[in-house]
Amino acid sequence: MRVVRNLAVDVTSSVIALLVALMAVTAGLDGGYLSDERLFVSLLVTAPAVVALWFRRRWPVGVALALLGPIAITDLAGGAALIAVFGVAVHRPLRTALWVGLLHLAAGIPFSIRYPDPDLRAIGTNTLALLLLAIVIAWGTAVRARRELIVSLRERAVRAEDEARQRAEMLRGLERERIAREMHDVLAHRISLISLHAGALEIRDDLTREQVADAGSTIRTSAHQAMEELREILGVLRASDRDEVRPRQGLADLDELIGEARKAGMTVHLEHHLDGELPAAVDRTAFRLVQEGLTNARKHAPGVPVAVLLEGGDEVRVRISNPLPERFPVAALPGARSGLEGLAERVALAGGRFVHGVRRDGTFTLEAWLPWEK
Repeated sequence: MRVVRNLAVDVTSSVIALLVALMAVTAGLDGGYLSDERLFVSLLVTAPAVVALWFRRRWPVGVALALLGPIAITDLAGGAALIAVFGVAVHRPLRTALWVGLLHLAAGIPFSIRYPDPDLRAIGTNTLALLLLAIVIAWGTAVRARRELIVSLRERAVRAEDEARQRAEMLRGLERERIAREMHDVLAHRISLISLHAGALEIRDDLTREQVADAGSTIRTSAHQAMEELREILGVLRASDRDEVRPRQGLADLDELIGEARKAGMTVHLEHHLDGELPAAVDRTAFRLVQEGLTNARKHAPGVPVAVLLEGGDEVRVRISNPLPERFPVAALPGARSGLEGLAERVALAGGRFVHGVRRDGTFTLEAWLPWEK
């Protein structure tokens, strides 16, 4: 696409330069001041000047300087000279374009004095040349500034995308750190039970058949629960020992969480229809969803009622929804989306699905479905 565009610009520039030369020839022949000898010499030097325009993008200053000779000999090369100066203004700093333009103005002065235009004379011709040079330099400078602005905006967009990607990775890492910290104590407890009972079976040979069976059952249960915990945090590395990153455990603390929200002035409608014991990973994930949903509502929609639904079936469904406020809080800071990023990571680790957003009925909803093998 860029090659085609450049080719079209080069063809257009050559056509414009030739049209200017043709207009100059017509005016000279009609005025009777362009002899056949001058016409031959003018065409002889103008043709290479037009061809040189095809190289102005690669050597803008060199092409412009090369055209000083033709414009000192004939006015037929004036169009090509203006296009060359325009190329310098587009591809080089303004200072360079100004001194190249002054050289072109000076190079044409002797010709305008020797062969003055019948209507404009030398002063008028040079004044017009100065005006045209100023226009093309200003135009080229504006084009160059626009291109630099576009390049700058593209670079900023790329940097913003990189920063957003790095920020998302950092947020996922922080949430993994929280999960690892939360799970550590549980895994350590399970493994210590397994080690304790296995050691008892190893060193004691006076245990009854029932005691051995009980120890084996405890080891099997603890190993199964430890494997469930390990599946959630597989590949997650703990990078911090801060105790403040450890959230509360699970739905056993749900009443306390709802009570705190209500004490803070929130209106919370809770529908808890879960019966039976949930897997530890699902239990903690469900609690974390409710906790984050209440936090978002308190931050972004203060004063509106929040509905919390927990129900089971083949999956555990957790939904937190609230209507959008009539007016968003002015003093509220924009969210960093770290909570949503963390929830998505946590639900994915638990093997579930997670959605969030504004629905058609005007409510903002966090909803997740978590696996539950009964």
